Amino acid sequence: MSTTQTARLYEQVREAILSLEITPGERLSERGLEARFGASRTPAHAALMRLEADGLVQREGRGWMVSPIDIGEIEAVAEFRETIEVAAVRLAAERATDADLAGLDELLQAARPVRTEEDGVRSGGDFHVELVALAGNAFMVEAVRGCLVRLARTRWLEVRTPQAREAAWAQHHAIVAALRARDADRAAELVRTHIRSTNARLVERLTAQVQPLRLRGLTVVRDADAG
Repeated sequence: MSTTQTARLYEQVREAILSLEITPGERLSERGLEARFGASRTPAHAALMRLEADGLVQREGRGWMVSPIDIGEIEAVAEFRETIEVAAVRLAAERATDADLAGLDELLQAARPVRTEEDGVRSGGDFHVELVALAGNAFMVEAVRGCLVRLARTRWLEVRTPQAREAAWAQHHAIVAALRARDADRAAELVRTHIRSTNARLVERLTAQVQPLRLRGLTVVRDADAG
């Protein structure tokens, strides 16, 4: 089996799923991926196994299905992120150097203005990964990256307007300011509030969009056991 071919196919299918080109609930097969992406069967199977580990596809009988957008899962991911990121920001307040924090501030400044939804999703994700990285714990970074992958198909709902993108940027900036002041309690509370408020708005908007999304052919469920 070609490791390179498997990696390339995995990235192609992953991008198609995250961009909603391949929609939630869509059926997949190894043979279908062969035809669509010009891959052989063994790399197709390996790529699907990797995507299953990411939570982006799941087994459906003898085949595969793109995982539905699961509102219950989104809420659970927010709880997990809060636990990880609050702990990480407290460690960052102790461990990050002044230069580290200045670099995070520069990353924020370079992302402004956040002109599009795509920019908002990308810059927001980059910020959270870099923020957690300042804790100096690779497992925390990997956990947050995994959470952001799970949320990638829906985070665009949170950054649809310039006002929403500006509000997110301002919240990120406040977190950095608290860290630069070495105020761990305030930084932790700002992270907690940011994650909770962002999740609440996302779930509210997603719930309101369930029917339109279903009309577009996207499968949206309330929890992992819903039909």
